[in-house]
Amino acid sequence: MFVCVFVFALVFAGCASTSGNNGAVKVGPKPSSAFEKQPDEAILELPKLDVIIPVFNPGLSEDEENYEEEGIWPELRRAEANRFAYKLKQALDESGAFGAVRVTPDQTASGDLYVLGTIDQSDGEDVAFHLNVVDISGKQWLDRDFSHEVEASFYKNTRNTGQDAYDPVFEKAARKIVKALRKHHASELDNLKYLANLQFGASFNELAFSEYMQTDGGHVKLVSKPSDQDPLFQRVQAIRVQEQLFVDNLQNNYALFSQNMTDSYLAWQKASFIEKQLKSDAETTGILKIAGGVVLIALAIAAAAFDGGTALNIALGTAAAVGGIGGATMIASGYQSTEEAKFHQDALNEVGESINLEMSPQLISLENETVKLTGNAQEQFAQWREFLKRIYEQESTPDTKL
Repeated sequence: MFVCVFVFALVFAGCASTSGNNGAVKVGPKPSSAFEKQPDEAILELPKLDVIIPVFNPGLSEDEENYEEEGIWPELRRAEANRFAYKLKQALDESGAFGAVRVTPDQTASGDLYVLGTIDQSDGEDVAFHLNVVDISGKQWLDRDFSHEVEASFYKNTRNTGQDAYDPVFEKAARKIVKALRKHHASELDNLKYLANLQFGASFNELAFSEYMQTDGGHVKLVSKPSDQDPLFQRVQAIRVQEQLFVDNLQNNYALFSQNMTDSYLAWQKASFIEKQLKSDAETTGILKIAGGVVLIALAIAAAAFDGGTALNIALGTAAAVGGIGGATMIASGYQSTEEAKFHQDALNEVGESINLEMSPQLISLENETVKLTGNAQEQFAQWREFLKRIYEQESTPDTKL
């Protein structure tokens, strides 16, 4: 009897096991699409606004004497003003919620939505900036501060090698902007895109396009639309495309700028983070109180030269053991680390000499006209706008609508 029950139990278990495998089971590597971030359906159904991100305001005091007191490296801040704008562009691009996202020298470029940023703090451990997001009508979407504190665990994790410790703050800002986008109806966004064309047209011929817009309380409202066959409207749309193409080409310059400063910038982030950690530890425990922070800076440079997640632990451990100038001299005497630090410092000083990207002169032809653009990115963009205005004025189309 016991044997029969046992056999029956085995058969029953076998049946149960077999029936559980009747369905398809997915095994093996997943397709690449499974790893891609997909925007939600509500976002996909909305019109794609073109976003303008002017180079950030570096947040520098007008009095240069305050830089040292505030712990600000002005060349670095100017470089960050460009890098931060591009990092935010990348984060918004990855959201999939917008059309073209363009970094520009200033806020005069034509777009549907503008993200204006000001850097408040950046010291390797803490980063903070303010964003003011407004659409082409002048309506404010967002006005808030964003900040992030880098944790020691970031540098202890070898997976973060080559990663920017500030990335989370740009991702957070992008999510908030997308959240603000969800509050707007599709018809409203369509009107903004139409309004952007009219505003661009008014910058060339205010008399012809102002009748379609009304300003109320600082906000521009769309009151009517020109005919799709209006030659003036068609003309400004075509010229606007030329401005957008020029700004599209600028994106390569901003990308290259950010890429070229990455190695030196990440080295600065790490060294500055470690220095702040050491200073905090010194203030707490009372050790390493040496004028000018010589020991701390030397330790930070030495620690930043290490590869791997143990750099911070090595630096802090050494800090606890070192008690005088002799220890600092010993660490700073590692010539290779000091030389490397100077190399990165010189590199950042060079890219941060000006907030405007330096560009080579270029010759551009359009409609049998040629213009030579010179100067930095902002100057060349202004020259290109003047050229487009001249092209518009030379057009033989009469200044009356059909």
